[in-house]
Amino acid sequence: MIDRDDMLELTRRMTLTRNCFDRIAGAYVDETGEVEDTFNIHFGKLSASEKTRNLAIAKTIPFAQANVQLKEHLFPNKSEGKYSIKQLLKAIQECGLKNDALMDILYEQLADGYAVTDRFCIYIFHGTYDVPLKAKDKESLHESEIVYDFIIGTICLMKDTYEPSDPVFGFLYPAFDDRMPDTEKIDIFHVDPENEEQGLLHKLLNA
Repeated sequence: MIDRDDMLELTRRMTLTRNCFDRIAGAYVDETGEVEDTFNIHFGKLSASEKTRNLAIAKTIPFAQANVQLKEHLFPNKSEGKYSIKQLLKAIQECGLKNDALMDILYEQLADGYAVTDRFCIYIFHGTYDVPLKAKDKESLHESEIVYDFIIGTICLMKDTYEPSDPVFGFLYPAFDDRMPDTEKIDIFHVDPENEEQGLLHKLLNA
């Protein structure tokens, strides 16, 4: 189960003044499911308005209703393979989005799993958070206990040529469980939990 307080702790590091992200990459997908354009840029090079817009998109995932819209999933045993989606996500997280070949594979996998006839975009964020120690009264001791290195992925339909709407699907990897990274789990977001995106869910858990 996802602890709501853990997710809120992460979102507090997703503001202009306390930004945990260092890089954002993404792809724009046409009506036929083909990737038509990609980008990969240091988050700090975005304008203030672009940072604000993208922080809102990324924050949607951890800020969602825990255990309703955002659910924790354990990777199946077969995900340990060399070419599994779990290993792909781990490699992307470890390189901080800086390997375009890996990013292209992820875009293709996600685009293949999302069966819509509208244009959409895939945004991937890389962030790090120095998780502080906490005293018994849960007050922060301001000493880093562990570095949580993570990626957030989102899928948004397009309002305009390069203007995304709010995320309809997303994920947080590795899961942030008991204020620790858990590479055996992934948190997956569906904007409508009554109508989960089964194709995307299959891609992340079974590919």
